Amino acid sequence: MFSIEERWSNWAGTFTTPKAMIYEPASIEEVSILIKQVTQKQQTIRAMGARHSFSGVAKPDDVGVSLTRMRGLIQLDKLKQEATFWAGTHLYEIGPLLEEHGYGLANMGDIDMQSLAGATSTGTHGTGITLGSLSSQVTRWGLVDGEGNYREVTREDPLAQSLHIGLGLFGIVVQITIKVVPVYGLAYESSRITVQDTLAQFQSIIETNRHAEWYYFPGQSQMQLKVMNAVPYEQLERQPTKPFDNFIENQVLQGMSSLCKRMPQTTSLVSKISAKAVPIGARQDVSYRIFASPRQVKFAECEYAMPLRYFEAFLEELHFTMSRELFHVHFPIECRTQKGEAGILSPTQQQDSAFFAFHMYKGMPYKRYFRYMDHLLQKYGGRAHFGKMNRYTRCELKKQYSDIDIFLTHQQQCDPNSVFMTEYMRKILI
Repeated sequence: MFSIEERWSNWAGTFTTPKAMIYEPASIEEVSILIKQVTQKQQTIRAMGARHSFSGVAKPDDVGVSLTRMRGLIQLDKLKQEATFWAGTHLYEIGPLLEEHGYGLANMGDIDMQSLAGATSTGTHGTGITLGSLSSQVTRWGLVDGEGNYREVTREDPLAQSLHIGLGLFGIVVQITIKVVPVYGLAYESSRITVQDTLAQFQSIIETNRHAEWYYFPGQSQMQLKVMNAVPYEQLERQPTKPFDNFIENQVLQGMSSLCKRMPQTTSLVSKISAKAVPIGARQDVSYRIFASPRQVKFAECEYAMPLRYFEAFLEELHFTMSRELFHVHFPIECRTQKGEAGILSPTQQQDSAFFAFHMYKGMPYKRYFRYMDHLLQKYGGRAHFGKMNRYTRCELKKQYSDIDIFLTHQQQCDPNSVFMTEYMRKILI
């Protein structure tokens, strides 16, 4: 089993640790042996995914596990329309693997660098009011629990309600079976829309498009609207991503972000320029190539779900707040929707929901901005995404998640020695 001692950091650099032992097991047996060894030493162990969480959910204290050597498609059941993957498989690998067999995922987010285990353990989601998160597409988990035993959990098992967003607290997830659909394409369109038109047309837009998302530029009346709708795979008129669009979204954004970091007073001007430079256009391609976009500019992020009925009211208050220029922020605020889903720690709590994501360029101060938004969202029933930066405490979880005690009971059943309960997780849950 390959191992190395190294300084650990997540993608955004929001959580680091000076030294941790990182292991790369290549089999379920090696994962089991590792967990037993860690238990004997009275240490903790953390599955790290692809290190793309902004919170400390993947941060190891003593031992970290990377499943980079446990990747790929294991089995495809065409009758059930289910695919089983090794849990370390990256999302960007899943689309091509499934396309070879004529299948795809029903929905994805706009970043595909995460591992399948990490994405489904934290509630990674895309947009579309008729569609759930990646976690909702899982039908079976194969995991090695806190005593080193391999077990499989299906949706019929009561434990599934906790595993739905399990935060790596029930074991090292090594295999995931996920629902798939016949391969399809997406027609994508980007356009400009004002805040007022968004408020007036929101319900109509989400009801008439399979996927819709908005980007609100702080303090600006002009937004970007992206919609995507299904196209039969055999009728696709494929158009690759325009190099200029990627140039705008990455290289130009990087340059403007560096300017804002050096001269924070320019953020308002940069936001204004960005709103006017929204790319207009349309293209088609197989779904996974449309869902995800390259994200080369690093940032910190927090994100909140709220009941869908509050979308218009919150956007209106958000626009008023950001127009006052209380914060030096130029990154657009991402607005999406999701179908309500079961799961003890699902931030939707079974209600159709709107999601608002707030970003700050890496190296720029974000705490006051994020703290303000956290406070503002409380009156709208906002619940933070666990994979993004959040201010959760045990008391707060008790208020927002009525079945948290069931979650903790399940966790103790799977991990009686608390081998997965890292310092960060203790601060949230204990």
